[in-house]
Amino acid sequence: MITLKMTLRRMLSERRRSNNKLSRALSSSQIHHASRTTWSPPLVSLDLLDDCSSTFTHSHAAPIQKCTNDNARIIDGRSAAEEIKSSIAIEVSRMKESIGKVPGLAVILVGRGQDSLAYVRNKIMACHEVGFKFSIAELPENCTEEEVCDALSNYNKDASIHGILVQLPLPQHFDAGKILNVLSLEKDVDGFHTLNIGNLAIQGREPLFIPCTAKGCIELLLRSDVEIVGKRAVVIGRSNIVGLPTFLLLQRHHATVSIVHAYSENPEIIAREADILVAAAGVPNLVRGSWLKPGAVVLDVGINPIEDPESEHGYRLIGDVCFKEAVRIASAVTPVPGGVGPMTVAMLLLNTLEAAKRALHFP
Repeated sequence: MITLKMTLRRMLSERRRSNNKLSRALSSSQIHHASRTTWSPPLVSLDLLDDCSSTFTHSHAAPIQKCTNDNARIIDGRSAAEEIKSSIAIEVSRMKESIGKVPGLAVILVGRGQDSLAYVRNKIMACHEVGFKFSIAELPENCTEEEVCDALSNYNKDASIHGILVQLPLPQHFDAGKILNVLSLEKDVDGFHTLNIGNLAIQGREPLFIPCTAKGCIELLLRSDVEIVGKRAVVIGRSNIVGLPTFLLLQRHHATVSIVHAYSENPEIIAREADILVAAAGVPNLVRGSWLKPGAVVLDVGINPIEDPESEHGYRLIGDVCFKEAVRIASAVTPVPGGVGPMTVAMLLLNTLEAAKRALHFP
């Protein structure tokens, strides 16, 4: 007969074994940080944490600048991205010298929206910086889904292209899901293929690629020595591009996660519960100081152009978070620009490098 005491004894024994296994995994992860491009561990390794109280820690501080006028630290995404790109460039040089090939990235751009053009320009510049091959297929806004799918299929067959992304959002008359499903899973460096998102959501699975903005957010948290496990996180916005993947990835890192969306009641009350807040709603200055818990870590994903006659271009960029209020309340915050944006591009390059290594069997 199995008694309660026997059951408890067995549970304690299993916990000790799990803790030992976790300790070995954490030690290995920390030892290799110096030689890795990112600090983000494989997601399946995090599944060891399910029955443990331990958390991932890092021995080196991130590139965080102390805000001179207020209390919050500024999380320097630009500096972190440059560090990652430097590591990628070294790997590309090693690949070129060893096998005479380099990673290739292709972008499909539909229409000529100013935001999309700016994003694509940033990606072209980043590819040149690290030594990637770059290709772009530009299609008019009134093109058909078939034309976009044909461009995708051509890149799917091109062995010199290892990563493909469709610049989102697409014009409203397109079925983005249908188009993305044409994309080869092995070249889905944006991480939006249904199988990649599905594997991100399911414990015990490892997606080939994690969506770049979500991956960049977690990387900034890890590099900033922000504890994620067990913390309350709130994601504002639930888009397929940012909000949903960030929600899923925070869950995989064992945060307690809530999403605030357009139909949420009392969003500021939910936001004030957050130890970690990710703002990705696309609404300028939506998150005011009154929305923030004192000492929260704030990642501002929003990039919103607003008119500014004094600016060289007639506009300036601001985030979804009112920065001047946030720095008085948060413990750390990302600026706009210079925060999450550069990390998103760096993660795209990293995903493309990983795709190339996998395709070319390069160690």
